[in-house]
Amino acid sequence: MLLETDRLILRELTYDDFSDLYNVLADSDIMQHYPYSFDENRVRKWIEKNIQRYCRDGFGLWAVVLKENGCMIGDCGITMQNINGEVLPEVGYHILAGCQKKGYATEAAAECIRYAFEELRFDKVYSYMKYTNEASARVAVKNGMKLMGEYADTENTVTKVYAVTRDEWFQANGKQF
Repeated sequence: MLLETDRLILRELTYDDFSDLYNVLADSDIMQHYPYSFDENRVRKWIEKNIQRYCRDGFGLWAVVLKENGCMIGDCGITMQNINGEVLPEVGYHILAGCQKKGYATEAAAECIRYAFEELRFDKVYSYMKYTNEASARVAVKNGMKLMGEYADTENTVTKVYAVTRDEWFQANGKQF
């Protein structure tokens, strides 16, 4: 799998990505809205889980790599997630602290949304996050998602759910299907 944007390459995660991904997922500031920061074992399991998703679903979270220098700065992709009791396609992202606020998450997520609609043919795509995660909410909104609702959950206290339909996305991007 290889997706490209102006500045990024999204490719499948491999075990060789462990150190770079650990720098993202073990950072307590980056993961402050996640139920926990990752230790080495959780990062290895994260990579393994996504490799299994590639085989089973044909997609998952991909490595986000800067075109300019080949550095991996995080992950972004599409996974099937339990969102308030329903399994739905979700676009998620984690970006290295020093690379945040540069539009990389928005750019990577936009490409994943495009892929979800044009290639995977989903009718609707979601992003969900802890209610305090304003940065992730901004990424969702920048990519045309609207707040669909909130629900109480044991890990996040309150989870916000954003979504965009295929029709909305195609209209906003001047495309026809």
